[in-house]
Amino acid sequence: MEARAIKRYVGSSPRKMRLTVDLIRNKRVDEALSILKYSKKHSSKVIEKTLLSAYSNLMNKLDTGRINQEEVIIKEAYVNGGPVLKRILPAPQGRAFRIRKRSSHLTLVVENIEEE
Repeated sequence: MEARAIKRYVGSSPRKMRLTVDLIRNKRVDEALSILKYSKKHSSKVIEKTLLSAYSNLMNKLDTGRINQEEVIIKEAYVNGGPVLKRILPAPQGRAFRIRKRSSHLTLVVENIEEE
């Protein structure tokens, strides 16, 4: 059985988030949480919360209730681009530079190992 958690409109660029998501893809949940806990990246906190949410969603879906984190694997983990806020920065001689504040959407899918 699988469960998913989606975090939308994260205030970090997709390129930066993908660096952290690539570290945890296809790993067990307990391994991934330890990697994220000691990561220096700002996006690791958001990914950690989303991973715990996906794990909780899986526990709620199962009839038996609790399941160990060692028995759950991250099946899919991907980051898509969200809306871009466009801002303008004044530049010399009457010009203007455009600033693009990117956001992203994070999707994590976890699965029980025993079902495979």
